[in-house]
Amino acid sequence: MGIALILGIGVLSLAIGSVSGYAIRKSIAKKQLDTAEGKAEKLVDEAEKKSKEIVLEAKNKAVGILEDTKRKEEEREKQILRTEERLEKRESVIDSKMAEIDRGRAALEKKAEEIRNIRKEVEQIKEQELKRLEKIAGLSQEAAKQILLQLTEEENRDLVAKRMKQLEAAGSIELEKKARDIMTQAIQKYAGSHAADVTTSTVAIPSDEVKGRIIGREGRNIKALERLTGIEIIVDDTPEAIVISGFDPVRREIARIALEKLVSDGRIHPTKIEEAVEFAKSEINNKVREAGEAAAYDVGVAGLDPKLVSILGRLRYRTSYGQNALLHSLEVAHLSGALAAELGADVNLAKRAGLLHDIGKAVDHEVQGTHVEIGIKILEKFKIGKEIINAMKSHHEDYPFESPESMIISAADAISASRPGARKDTLENYLKRLGELEGVANSFEEVEKTYAIQAGREIRVFVKPEKVDDLGAIKLARSIADKIEKELKYPGEIKVNVIRETRVTEFAR
Repeated sequence: MGIALILGIGVLSLAIGSVSGYAIRKSIAKKQLDTAEGKAEKLVDEAEKKSKEIVLEAKNKAVGILEDTKRKEEEREKQILRTEERLEKRESVIDSKMAEIDRGRAALEKKAEEIRNIRKEVEQIKEQELKRLEKIAGLSQEAAKQILLQLTEEENRDLVAKRMKQLEAAGSIELEKKARDIMTQAIQKYAGSHAADVTTSTVAIPSDEVKGRIIGREGRNIKALERLTGIEIIVDDTPEAIVISGFDPVRREIARIALEKLVSDGRIHPTKIEEAVEFAKSEINNKVREAGEAAAYDVGVAGLDPKLVSILGRLRYRTSYGQNALLHSLEVAHLSGALAAELGADVNLAKRAGLLHDIGKAVDHEVQGTHVEIGIKILEKFKIGKEIINAMKSHHEDYPFESPESMIISAADAISASRPGARKDTLENYLKRLGELEGVANSFEEVEKTYAIQAGREIRVFVKPEKVDDLGAIKLARSIADKIEKELKYPGEIKVNVIRETRVTEFAR
């Protein structure tokens, strides 16, 4: 009984506690809900107020923007109206000016028409007056003119002839004076060297003992040197000097270089002599090339083919009546440039043609033909301009003058050749005689090389051993002597030496 009561009281207490807790939680939740709803309502009210303020502010800004836009539009319309007014005024001014121009043009056309009408009337009156004069005189206008001219010519014939002679004489004197002035100025701008009669060269030696070594045993060294160079070596009593004699400057220079090399080396025998001569020939080739380059540089001519420059350099060892051919070409080039500058011609063309005008002389002893014809072929081979060839080919008047520069080259060549001291006839005639002597011997096909020595009193002929035997050499010597007697004129006698040499070389390995 007691326990049941206790349990009942416990259950009741539990029920009452549960109901009380539920009521309390519900009350608390309601209070919390009331608090959140209040906050939410407050936030909504604030948001509505702010939105109203924003809308109001936006409306105010929109009204302001509309007012500004309306004001700007009104100002723009006013500007457009003012611009239109100005354009209308300008159009009216232009229209008035165009009207004035049209009126002026009409007035000018009217006056021009009046002038044309007046001119026609004047021409008609002139024709009428001329017809009336012709009718009165009984002559036409042309006939009257002829009669008047004839009368004037007859009355003043002597006076006109005298005046013409005076003008012609004055013009001739003035032209001659001008030509002399130009020539004098050109000559004064260039001073050339004088010709010298030189057919010998001297080689200095350290002592007279060297002379014996140069001669060699039984003269074999000096004979070998003379045979290889074609030059006469004179070993006499002149102290510390050996004389080289020969009319060909190239051979003389080869002998000089070879001798100097042998003397400096000290070993002198036929093999060394051959090596020295070959070395001298190569040195001559270098000197020829350097001489050509120096000549082209001196004149200021660029762009020439190196082979053509080498041919030009060979003129260093050629002479014409004692005048060095390369120096003569340089002189003509400078004179041609000076004359061309004075006369207003092409200076560069004149210099080139002047430098190359005697290029044929470099090989005229090897090729058939005059040096002008040979020079033309050489320049055509190296594609030198036609205007340069035309300018140089007339310097001996073998061809007609085709340009002012061709006349200038001819004048410069004459000045260079005829100036005092430029040339000597005696030396040229002597060298020509020696060249003819060698030419006679070289005309035989068996001959390999020919050298004229002893001032033309002796000629040494080297034959091709495979074509001539010993008996043939004797016959050839007689044939050469007979041909010399028939074709050449010379004082005294000429000794003909025919030399046949056979050399065989083998190697032991």
